[in-house]
Amino acid sequence: MSWLEHGFAVFAQEDAMAQWVDAAMQPALAAIRDPVKRDAWLRHGGTWFAGVDLLDNDEAGRVGDGPPVAGRALAAAQAVCGPLALHRAQLSVTYPGYPARDVGDSDAAHRYRLTRDAAHLDGLLPEGPDKRRHLREPHGYILGVALTGAGAGAAPLVVYEGSHHVMRAAFSACFSGHATADWGDLDVTLAYQAARRLCFAQCARVEIVLEAGQSVLVHRMALHGIAPWAAGAQAGPDGRIMAYLRPVLPDIADWLSLP
Repeated sequence: MSWLEHGFAVFAQEDAMAQWVDAAMQPALAAIRDPVKRDAWLRHGGTWFAGVDLLDNDEAGRVGDGPPVAGRALAAAQAVCGPLALHRAQLSVTYPGYPARDVGDSDAAHRYRLTRDAAHLDGLLPEGPDKRRHLREPHGYILGVALTGAGAGAAPLVVYEGSHHVMRAAFSACFSGHATADWGDLDVTLAYQAARRLCFAQCARVEIVLEAGQSVLVHRMALHGIAPWAAGAQAGPDGRIMAYLRPVLPDIADWLSLP
């Protein structure tokens, strides 16, 4: 399956990624179990640990004395975007009952998590009291690595297949006639919401169930989210743990111009 055509591709376990997972696992668990970090990052009634930028890796992905991130998924990403510097990985953990409802959740926000997987594009940040969307972090790709395995229904990643084509068309129209230096300041909320509705109507919803050591490469413009935890779904005592690497493109123009 071509990730550029479908918006994502799953990669089987391989030695290079298995070695990276081995090195990352204990530091990841230490971060996830840390009481201060749990207090800061637990969401939705304690059913999701958001864990943004919590894995202590360097720009090559090395954790401690471990190896850099490597393997076919990274090679596929670099063939399109080049060797981007990696940021500290997100540690996203889901637990049984996801998504429970936080006190501050509106009916609409909670319903969107239940029925639409809280589907979104990374890098479109909500700003101000009305949470208007702006392209502040033009990621090159999303590389997700399963640190633990989990059964089907354990709140897996969801990708809307082909949605990146819809989003590219929408944002090409939205940014047309504007200098790239101004893209981040443009309010893209309405265009983004309209494109999401089109994706929900036209694109297949795909749940990505991974075993430990498998990885998934997601296009930067692919609509994605987290499925609700299904009754009877199984995962280990620490939940379903994913590490996500989302390096930023140095030139915002590449967000639209790259394949």
